[in-house]
Order: sequence, then structure tokens, then C-alpha cells
Amino acid sequence: MTPSKSFSTRNLFHLLAACLTGVLIPLCFTGPAVVLPILGKELGGSASELNWVVNGYILTYGSAMMVAGSLTDIYGRRRIWLIGLAFFSLVTFTIPYSGSVFWIDILRLLQGLGGAAAFAGAMSSLAQTFHGAIRTRVFSLLGTTFGVGLAFGPLASGWLVEVAGWAWVFNATAIIGVAGFLLVFGSVRESGTLGSQRLDWPGAVTFTLALAAFTYGVLLAPEYGWRDGWVLGSLVLSGIALVAFTRIEQRVTYPMLDLSLFSSARFIGVQVLAASPAFFFVVLIVMLPGRFIGIEGLTALEAGQLMIALAAPLLVIPLLAALLSRWLTSGMLCGVGLVLVAIGLVWLGTTLGREGGGHALLPMALIGIGIGLPWGLMDGMAVSVVEPERAGMATGIFNAVRVSADGVAIALAGALLAALIQSDLHQAIAGMPSSELAEISSRAALGDLQMASAFGVNQLSLIHGAYNQGFRFLLFVLAGLSVLTALLMVLLLGRNQAHGELASNDKNNLPEPLTSDVR
Repeated sequence: MTPSKSFSTRNLFHLLAACLTGVLIPLCFTGPAVVLPILGKELGGSASELNWVVNGYILTYGSAMMVAGSLTDIYGRRRIWLIGLAFFSLVTFTIPYSGSVFWIDILRLLQGLGGAAAFAGAMSSLAQTFHGAIRTRVFSLLGTTFGVGLAFGPLASGWLVEVAGWAWVFNATAIIGVAGFLLVFGSVRESGTLGSQRLDWPGAVTFTLALAAFTYGVLLAPEYGWRDGWVLGSLVLSGIALVAFTRIEQRVTYPMLDLSLFSSARFIGVQVLAASPAFFFVVLIVMLPGRFIGIEGLTALEAGQLMIALAAPLLVIPLLAALLSRWLTSGMLCGVGLVLVAIGLVWLGTTLGREGGGHALLPMALIGIGIGLPWGLMDGMAVSVVEPERAGMATGIFNAVRVSADGVAIALAGALLAALIQSDLHQAIAGMPSSELAEISSRAALGDLQMASAFGVNQLSLIHGAYNQGFRFLLFVLAGLSVLTALLMVLLLGRNQAHGELASNDKNNLPEPLTSDVR
């Protein structure tokens, strides 16, 4: 395929197909979260099973992304893209007929595999088709589609539940997948250069096992505690698999991941940037609705409307970032954005305790604006730090970091908030068993103060105060981390233009491509 620097009709359809594929990712996060209460009432299921309706997709999507990126380099971007969308749509259509929460969990695990293949194919295909400044605008538009899913996904899902039932939350997502499949089939050409090597199966298995075991352990920790045997076993298994993966990649002829890429500061910077939205944005997407409903006393619809203030800037700011990248370096733009996020987090923390949710609108909007600047540059930067022939590899590791970070960030933030609440209550309540106190704190961390008080604490105001204090401290911790990440972005990415091709000095600093990457 000849690289394009301008849009043709075929390229427009190509981009539309990528955007439809991209919007599936936030819809698969936000949609199922909306229907969880209804699933619990209609199908039953334990609290753990209901949690895995959301966590199952995160687990397999993040764990399989690296392998999916390698497959696009070997077997073709279009082919993997089509297979991923077809499998994703078929599994998604099946979910409403599963009959139990347990089987929905299984199908969500499979759905994540299809989503990983589809998105890896879309990303690497765009990287090979568009180059230069136009690629930054293309990937910024792709980032905007994420904003559409995050901003309006919960409202759209709630509307579908009211009008047509919870099954249509999944059916509508599958229909978008089918539409994307048809566009890819009709408008996308296959990669012009395909690898002759085979997939590094030992590396693929050990990497996927390492990431899956780590994500699984972290997701279990808030529910069972960090000392639980399953949690510790998963983390130990992850460490063993990671060591095995590293040794395999150093010895195998055609590695799945060229470890020498990590000698590039720019490559490392992009991976750090990939994880940052999980901690400074996605955590809020998950935790704030529970606060608004359980603490502020708002309805689910009112909470969903407030969340638009946080996510709506992603509809505009990524495109603005693409324009600003003509004059400012990627590191500077990302650093400024993350500093704005930090200011918004501190601002939000200082407003806690006021009635209603109106006080949170401006700080949330500032956080959304701040995260929108790096959001509009990340995807393009992920593939700009390597040669086009290794776009699939770069896409795989970037998205593996980004999506797995979502699950890790949500689990760690929830565990920290619960620990802070427990610590505060432990000082105020004497003689309560630690197990019961931990259960109260976990329920309170979800915003369920009424259920928490039913476990034995009669003073609801006591739990409320502990929650507010813990939540405020959590926001301040995230703000500090955001400032540190901003400094890292300036140091690691500050000298590079976001939209440029690899400059000659960048190419000289990149590790020499391995035999498997020479086309």
C-alpha cells in the first residue's frame, strides 16, 4: 500500500472503519457497567461474578494486545482486523442469550480477544497508510472517538436499557462491529509488506501469561486482600513468566518484542504516557459515579449527566492538540496537559463535602481538558517511535500497557481508598473484628454507605467523614503523580515533534531492526 499524505474517498472510509473500531473499546467498558444492577436482578450471580462482567474484558483485551500486534505484522493488518471484528461481533451477539452471569463472564473474556485483534489491526493499518502531520490528525480523530464512547456511552446504554432492554446494550455494540467489518472489507487494502517469519509462540505465551496473571492478581486484591493465596500466587506466577519471556526474547531468532527498543528514551516515554490516563482519568470515570450516587445522593441519570463534564472535552481537545503540535513538541503538550490534570484533581479534592454535584463540574472539565492534550497525541506517537514495518509491534506493546493499566489503576485506587477508610475507622471504632471492618471499608469505597452501615457501624456520619477524607487524600496522591509524570514527559519526549516522521537523529538513535523486521 502506498503511504498517503492526503485523503481519498477510500482513505475516508478506512478512517471511518478505524473510528468505529475505536469507539467499541470505551463502549465495552461503560455499557456493561450500566447494566450490572439489572443483570444482578434478572440473572442473579455473586458480587464477584458481576465484577468480572467488567474485569473479564479488561483482562483478555490487555493481555492479548501484544500478541495481536505481532500477528498484524506477520499475517497482515487487514486480515487480523477483519478476523477480530468478526469474532468480536459474533461473541457480542451471543452474550444476551447466555442465560447466566457466569457465562456472560466467559463470553466477555472471549470478546476481549476479538477486540484486541480488531484494534491492533486498525492501529497498525492506519500507521502504514498515513504519514507526517496528517497521521497526527488521523490518530487525534481516533482519540476523539474514545471521547465519544466515554462521554455518551453511559447515557446511550441507559437509554437502550429503558427503551429496549439490557440485551440491546450488547446488540448495539455488535452492530457497530458489523458496520466496521463491512467498511474494512470494502475500503482497506492488505499490507504491502508482510513478514515471512512465524509467530514467536514461546514469547507470546509467556508474555500473555505474565500480563494476565498480574492483572488477575491486582483485580482480585481489593476483594480478597493482598495476602490472599490466589492473589500472591498470581503475582508470583506473573514474575516467573516475565523472567521467562525476557530470556526467550533475548535468544529467539524472531522475537515478538524487540527488547532493544527500551534503550530509546522516546519509546519508554510513550509507554509511560500510555499508562497515565488510567490513573488520572479512567479511575475517575469508574469511581465518581459511585460517589455522586452514594455520597451526594444523586440519581443514576444525574450522575451520568455530570460525568459528561469529565469526558466531553475529549471530543474537541485531541483535535486541538493535533493543531498545536505544529508549534509545540509532544513532550511539552503532554506535560502541560498533565499539569492541568493535577490542578483539576487538587481543585476537585478541595470541593468535597458540598451538597450536590454541581461543585465538581469545573474541576472535572479541567481534568478532561488536561488529559485531552496527551490523549490526542498518544496513538500517533506510539507508532512514530519505530519504523513503519514494526508498527504492529509498537501498537501491541502500547495498547497492552494502556489497557492493562486501566485494570491495575482501578484496582489500586480502590484498594488505597478502602485502606484509608479502614485506617480512619479503626481509630474511631474500638473492638470491631478486622474482617468486618475491612468489609465495611470496601463497601464504603464503592460509595455504598448504607450497606456499609448495616454491618454494624451505627454512625453513618462517621463512615461519611472517613470516605470524604480518604477520597480527598486519593485525589491529592493522584495529583502528585500527575505532576511527576508531566516532568517525565518533558524529559523523555520534550525534543520531538508529535507529528513528524522519524528525524535523522532519531533514526540513528533507534536500535537496529532485527532480521525479523527487515522486509
